[in-house]
Amino acid sequence: MKIETLAVHAGHRIDPATAAVTPAIYLSTTFERQADGSYPQGYHYIRDNNPNRQALEQCLYQLEGGVAAAAFSSGSAATMSIFQSLQAGSHVIAPLDAYSGTASVLKEIFVPWNLSVTFVDMTNPTAVEQALEPNTRLIWVETPSNPMLKITDIGKITDIAHQANALCVCDNTWATPMGQNPFKCGADLVVHSTTKYLGGHSDVMGGVVITKVENDLFKTLRKIQTIGGAVASPFDSWLVLRGIQTLPYRMRGHSENALKVATFLSEHPKVEAVHYPGLPTHSGYEIAKQQMHVFGGMLSFQVKGGREKAFDVAAKVKLFTRATSLGGVESLIEHRASIEGVGTKTPNNLLRVSVGLEHPDDLIEDLAQALN
Repeated sequence: MKIETLAVHAGHRIDPATAAVTPAIYLSTTFERQADGSYPQGYHYIRDNNPNRQALEQCLYQLEGGVAAAAFSSGSAATMSIFQSLQAGSHVIAPLDAYSGTASVLKEIFVPWNLSVTFVDMTNPTAVEQALEPNTRLIWVETPSNPMLKITDIGKITDIAHQANALCVCDNTWATPMGQNPFKCGADLVVHSTTKYLGGHSDVMGGVVITKVENDLFKTLRKIQTIGGAVASPFDSWLVLRGIQTLPYRMRGHSENALKVATFLSEHPKVEAVHYPGLPTHSGYEIAKQQMHVFGGMLSFQVKGGREKAFDVAAKVKLFTRATSLGGVESLIEHRASIEGVGTKTPNNLLRVSVGLEHPDDLIEDLAQALN
């Protein structure tokens, strides 16, 4: 079944009680036990399961080509559950250029809990191999990366992980299932912040872990989800499920607009560099062509003149909103190094852009006046 059809139908069913086409929102925190102590409908307590969350999980694992999914209250909660599933003393390899929240979770929470981590250039398979240790249990991949949009060869890194009896986990938030399929490249788990493109309207927070095999590891993730309680709420699950129905068409629009904006910026005399995997000049373009179906709606660019000039450009835009996050229908721009704070490796003249669904000519005109 094609992804456009899955996006509309996966996780959806006609309500048997009312024949409603749109699913209801089940806000109940608890469910009736039968006289014999059973729960024939399969629902016991909201932390264990909920009809809306179950429907969302079914949709998400079908979109990614997995077999099961666990929906969390945020992308960070989903990420943390994966690291929590590892035994103390395990070693993790993670990208130098990754979402700052992932690095913070590792360094500030799990290293004190006796996980060790090595940050490497994930675009260099040799560097990944050299970082392996006898206790390496997981390699974390984020491609395209945040905010430099580096492209990692998922297949090569997965091979390295499996040869070391480690897992390969891919953060697929920026690419989405419309953009790439990490399971087809060999990844073991896929993680998303559903806050972003899956929800698609900047009005809901969530995360998900999807597995290719329903094994003991995933059972542990389920246990963490249930006992820890960082689960997606019924309404949030309903919103993400609704957003997914338009995902394929939104991603085409985001990607088409981003390529046009990136092309304009790459030719502008006041722009030092543009980072977008859909540009033939991008260092990861050939890999991106092989493993991505569309190149996504995220890009970043470096302004000539340093930090002050970058701030000046961000201050002058009129259509772009100066805000964190990404994946909504509106275009956003931010000075990423300021958001990441002390220790950031992001260039100080870099602006990260989430290209929305406005007309690309209007977005280009806005950037042109801000740059000039």
